[in-house]
Amino acid sequence: MNNMVEMPIAKAINAGLREAMRKDNKVLMFGEDVAELGGVFRVTEGLHAEFGQSRVFNTPIAEAGIIGTAIGLAMRGYRSVTEIQFDGFIFPAFDQITSQLARLQNRSEGFLTMPVVIRVPYGGGIGAVEHHSESPEAYFAHTPGLRVISPSTPNDAYWMIQQAIESTDPVLFFEPKRRYWQKGMVNLDAAPGSMHQARVVVPGSDVTLVAYGPMMNVALQAAALGAEEGKSIEVIDIRSMSPIDFATIVESVKKTGRLVVAHEASTFVSVSSEIAARVAELAFYHLEAPPIRVGGFDVPYPAAKLEEVFLPDADRILDAVDRVMAF
Repeated sequence: MNNMVEMPIAKAINAGLREAMRKDNKVLMFGEDVAELGGVFRVTEGLHAEFGQSRVFNTPIAEAGIIGTAIGLAMRGYRSVTEIQFDGFIFPAFDQITSQLARLQNRSEGFLTMPVVIRVPYGGGIGAVEHHSESPEAYFAHTPGLRVISPSTPNDAYWMIQQAIESTDPVLFFEPKRRYWQKGMVNLDAAPGSMHQARVVVPGSDVTLVAYGPMMNVALQAAALGAEEGKSIEVIDIRSMSPIDFATIVESVKKTGRLVVAHEASTFVSVSSEIAARVAELAFYHLEAPPIRVGGFDVPYPAAKLEEVFLPDADRILDAVDRVMAF
């Protein structure tokens, strides 16, 4: 019998971190305010008390230093779980991530492994100030040598953080911060497949709707509203932005003939760009309409009072669904 527990995404990540740290004393957790405070979102709450200062500790406000430290620890056989406090704070660490962390395994011809997890609360919807709401995942999905994933449910959050920690490659673990307190059932006994495997969440026959992370709730809402209008929308959670499970997407598009991809980030040079291009290559003769992408507008992330205009909602997704069905 499965051991099922209801918890929000934040607590599921916390439980996954705790499980990984119990299994392996080489797993360390560090970042800004992650120790006694438990992080600004309280995701690491209680870990410092349980595992002590040598395994859960605070860092200076220096993101490049956080990642540089994780790289050095990886060279010495440790598995570091680092936290970038907010998505917009990751850019001071960009050089360390893309010039060093992503390359060292290749540079050393496999002699070195880089088991580093970078936890990044990302996306909008919390009414924050500048640099506290961003969607920078495409920068890292574009970088060879990095794995980039994002859970959308507590069950995925619990298992994917553990799978990320077990990886010998560096993993960007993007956490949908406006969904931190979204509750769901967690199966503590069985992982839901590979962290890079896409999942068909809602089966359908008219349109394939692809999303991930914080946009999944909106995609499911759009599918439910579409069903009331007689539209059968198949919803896929890709779960991983690098690598992407194209096989699951293409199989769905060959059935539906139509594709809509939605995410919070701008659609220009984005994850949705790659999905649309790959589907056009692999399922061209099955398409009944051009793929349509729905995302944030191609502008700097706006002030809090405008973010609900900026972020895609169910109406914008359903407008795209109407357009591909009318083509």
